Amino acid sequence: MIDVQASQQILGAMITPAVLISASGTLLLSTSNRLGRVVDRIRVLVDEVEKFTDVLPENLPAPSEEKKLLVYEQLSQLSKRIYLLQSALTILYGAIGLLVATSIAIGLSSFLPPTFGSIPVILALAGGSLLLFGSVVLVREARLAVGTTIHELDYVRNLVARKTAKKIDLPEITETASDKR
Repeated sequence: MIDVQASQQILGAMITPAVLISASGTLLLSTSNRLGRVVDRIRVLVDEVEKFTDVLPENLPAPSEEKKLLVYEQLSQLSKRIYLLQSALTILYGAIGLLVATSIAIGLSSFLPPTFGSIPVILALAGGSLLLFGSVVLVREARLAVGTTIHELDYVRNLVARKTAKKIDLPEITETASDKR
């Protein structure tokens, strides 16, 4: 039988992974939102691609080759982003599962021989590692998103300059080699 003080310590230890579970849940929610925005953007661009092949009324100009290229490049980048987001979601769900397993293992370890005491530690380390890895994947996806946005801003800057003979003063953002991946 376990005394009250030991029970309280065990329950306290079981709750500790909840902080990491909460962090994982927050990342999971924001990642799901990001995935939804990427899917919405893909649908808009697919509509644009379909318009490229439609016969346009005489009063509407055909899209420029530059615009078509921009859309195709964006679709390519969005497909990379969607796979990164899918991977991040899978990794974060794995982290949550391992962290929940950590809480359960902490509770069970009080009833098991001391040789099983390392199981909660191993599960916690694995869950924390997946949380870290998921964060790295999300940073990579965010860098792709920024790169795509910068590319679109360059297109708009050039378009405005050609149409109005005015230059848009947007800060120049230089991309590193890792941003272009």
